[in-house]
Amino acid sequence: MKKNLFLAAGLAVALFATSCDSNNAGNDTVAVVNETAAEAPVETVENPNVVATAGSEATPSENAAVMNFEQTEYDFGSIKQGETVEHTFEFTNTGKTPLIIENASATCGCTAPDWTRTPVAPGDKGFVAVKFNSTGKVGQQQPTVTIRANTEPNIVKVSMKGNVEAGGIPTAGADGPVRRN
Repeated sequence: MKKNLFLAAGLAVALFATSCDSNNAGNDTVAVVNETAAEAPVETVENPNVVATAGSEATPSENAAVMNFEQTEYDFGSIKQGETVEHTFEFTNTGKTPLIIENASATCGCTAPDWTRTPVAPGDKGFVAVKFNSTGKVGQQQPTVTIRANTEPNIVKVSMKGNVEAGGIPTAGADGPVRRN
């Protein structure tokens, strides 16, 4: 038993020692490649699909599509549990290139988005329709839809908010659970 343990430990040390040598050889090659790459001029290409990070002061591209919503939040008020609420968020492409929505996803399965599937030309209007199903929901709700497009910035969010009142099924009160007959 001890023999096998010493054999495995020796094999592990040998493997570790040989793997360290191969990393040194690889770093020399990388250094040479980096030295030759530093001599060549680097051409920067502006990508309108990149979201600016918090520390950078990137300005929006002049040619990027811009999704300008009339409203980004819809208050549906109070509804009864089990009802479905629908709202269409309309937007205008105020940019200089056609706007293409790549995807729209909701925060939960109770919300289903639909959107303009064709490119929206500059100056034209498009939509993101949101359907919220309140089955199984009670209290304040705020379903959100995240839209990814070739815009500046490339991620935009729209949301609905409101209160879902309990339906005909009794819930637990101050005295504890309610018994249904």
